[in-house]
Amino acid sequence: MLLQKKMIDKEISNLKAIDTLIRQEQPFAVYRIPGEDTPRLLTQASGSVRLLYDLKDLDGARGFVIAPFRASESCPIVLIQPEQWGQPLPLGEYAEEELEAFRLRQGRETFSEACTEEYEACFRTFIEALRSKQFDKLVLSRKSVIGQCPGFSPSAVFRAACKHYIHSYIYLCYTPRTGVWMGSTPEIILSGEKNEWSTVALAGTQPLQDGRLPQEWGEKNRQEQDYVASYIRRQLLSSGIHPTESGPYPAYAGALSHLKTSFRFTLKDNNRLGSLLELLHPTPAVCGLPKEEAYRFILDNEGYDRRYYSGFIGWLDPDGKTDLYVNLRCMHIENGQLSFYAGGGLLASSELNDEWLETEKKLQTMKRLVSMSL
Repeated sequence: MLLQKKMIDKEISNLKAIDTLIRQEQPFAVYRIPGEDTPRLLTQASGSVRLLYDLKDLDGARGFVIAPFRASESCPIVLIQPEQWGQPLPLGEYAEEELEAFRLRQGRETFSEACTEEYEACFRTFIEALRSKQFDKLVLSRKSVIGQCPGFSPSAVFRAACKHYIHSYIYLCYTPRTGVWMGSTPEIILSGEKNEWSTVALAGTQPLQDGRLPQEWGEKNRQEQDYVASYIRRQLLSSGIHPTESGPYPAYAGALSHLKTSFRFTLKDNNRLGSLLELLHPTPAVCGLPKEEAYRFILDNEGYDRRYYSGFIGWLDPDGKTDLYVNLRCMHIENGQLSFYAGGGLLASSELNDEWLETEKKLQTMKRLVSMSL
């Protein structure tokens, strides 16, 4: 009992330390990679975070990257450069009754069946462009804003995410330029070290079936995923990279599942990771095809600024281990409000109500954690 009390006291101390860093406006990132038990905490105690506006400027860089969907003066690429790689941050174990409460909450969740007028208007604009064959695919996203409840703790939400979403990359970070962001994302954009690297194509969405991965996938989901896989394959080959592939196969993403194709490859020069990221980002999983035209269409017609949602985030190190993930299933914490983000891939065959419900389910990835942590 004494040992258990000491572990709980240590966990509480760790959580308070994270919330204190936010109050003190000190740049930090804490993250947990899928397959690891213990998160890592990075802090930058001296100097300012590095601001970049071109992904190629990440060539040879080392640090924790927070990259937006579109880099701009108001939303730059931010690089936290800590004094050390990252100290382990034990967060303790969840009691079984807490896990059961989480499972029960998932089973009782209801979703808004009626979409907002704003979403419907955007959907009509996007679907008209798809059905007139201007694009093969477009990704339409939205955000949902709620007030911050008394007793809300970002670190407590982070702890809940680490324990409940074991297949996802979990992060919580703060810089004076970005504010506080937190997410639980399943999608790698670039991972590896030395001579072994990987990326994935992740698209198509279904709920889990009694906690298990669905094995039957319709034509719309398969076509959507194939667009992403074909794009990544072409981009890698255009740079002289010849990957080996596996998939597509269903993969976990919180209470949802996606179709996934894995690409593994070698690199001749690890100091050009920024240039490779420029080739890949944004993939059709968060943008559309043709890429440049879809990118501009989204900026002109989606109706809001995605900021760091659907950008990418994680540790970059050309001489060590790199783990960068697309910033999905995330929230921004600012001025007493929580902004949640979610999107879905549209094809010419997409239907309004289906796409709205998909975003509702994706938004629950973070919303249920906030409820759980209070």
